[in-house]
Amino acid sequence: MDTAILENLVPEFISFWINGGTAKFVRVFWYFILFELTRYILLDYIVYVYRYFTKSERKRKWQEAKDMLNLENPFVSIVVPGKNEGKNIYKLVKSLAEQTYQNFELIVVDDGSTDDTPIIGQNLLELGLIDKFLRNDVRGGKASAANLAVRFSTGKYIVHLDADCSFDADAIENILVPFYMDDKIGAVGGNVKVRDYESNLVSRLQAIEYLKTISVGRITTSELGIYKIISGAFGAFRTDIIRKVGAWDIGPGLDGDITVKIRKSGYKTVFEPSAICLTSVPPKFMNLFRQRMRWNKSIIRFRIRKHSDVYLPHKHFSWLNLASFVENVFYNVILDVAWWLYFIDIIFNYNSQLYFIVMMNFTLYMTSGFLQMFMSYLYSERRKQELNLWPYIPLVTFYNGFFLRLARTRAYIQEIFFKKSYDDPWNPVKSSHQAKIHGY
Repeated sequence: MDTAILENLVPEFISFWINGGTAKFVRVFWYFILFELTRYILLDYIVYVYRYFTKSERKRKWQEAKDMLNLENPFVSIVVPGKNEGKNIYKLVKSLAEQTYQNFELIVVDDGSTDDTPIIGQNLLELGLIDKFLRNDVRGGKASAANLAVRFSTGKYIVHLDADCSFDADAIENILVPFYMDDKIGAVGGNVKVRDYESNLVSRLQAIEYLKTISVGRITTSELGIYKIISGAFGAFRTDIIRKVGAWDIGPGLDGDITVKIRKSGYKTVFEPSAICLTSVPPKFMNLFRQRMRWNKSIIRFRIRKHSDVYLPHKHFSWLNLASFVENVFYNVILDVAWWLYFIDIIFNYNSQLYFIVMMNFTLYMTSGFLQMFMSYLYSERRKQELNLWPYIPLVTFYNGFFLRLARTRAYIQEIFFKKSYDDPWNPVKSSHQAKIHGY
């Protein structure tokens, strides 16, 4: 093909960077190359290749562990703490009734609800559809409700669920299997996906995010031994270890906190991608912004303040725990600051070339988005349904690059300088006050 014709087919902004040379390209897009490309593309694909070539051995170990689980058939306590979840409890009960694993008790805890939860819960108890219904007459917060359930649980394992979730038929069985693969495993996280992804644009963007950060991202961190958060929506724990570490402390951020407590006690935490949980997500951008503010404040509160001993040498020091913290803080907090410095650098030093930079950045991040989505496709058990999300990947660039970044930055500033997580209405004022006094 004639060179002139080929040049006409290449967009102007790409020609600009081709002509500018490699050195200039790296100078301008160093942030993407060093961090985004390395962590979220190269590393994820390396882990996938490793898992591909070891799948026969993993399948053998999985089957052995599953046989051991079925042979023992341990009694399990499924605990569901929540407030104003009356509309969701029956759907949850129905989903659990269809599970392949049935040797469990179902404990529902009503944390001071103001809806019909007390009536609904008591009715389900009388009908024999749940095993225990407990109630805090005065709201104490999610940690208080979960800990009440632990006090009354009798199972060898505790499975913590959110009331607004539903599950694949083998989800409970699959989340228990890893415990029989390694007796040092203290907790197992389930694979949380978005159930209502077709409802609107907000849910679709979150569905893509969950596929990349949970379904793929947690497979990677679990393989590396630095898996850092057992989701409250679907997580399984050894009961003896939960009691050993004092169960849940006051949140927000209690999911990550309990995971750290278990890891600091010398036990492993792993992710099980075949244990599928479907959850509802915030339906509006404002609701989502508040949720992400809460999540990101917890990184500062727990990863930097409360559990700062992870960074220091002591007799229980663990290099993997340190790596887990460093990865979490570096890729969320430090790189958030670095991005703003990068932004200022571009504005001051390349303001005349902003069109070419913006267009190339969009192209790089959109390509990255498709590569990440392809990775989730390789892992997924719902490939056909999730193909419907692919047309929205270009919008994820703005969702991640601006919306979520603004939520992160604002949350970090509020928590670092003002400790605003203690004022979050997600917890009762009295609980947050006590948490602040005791440094939780």
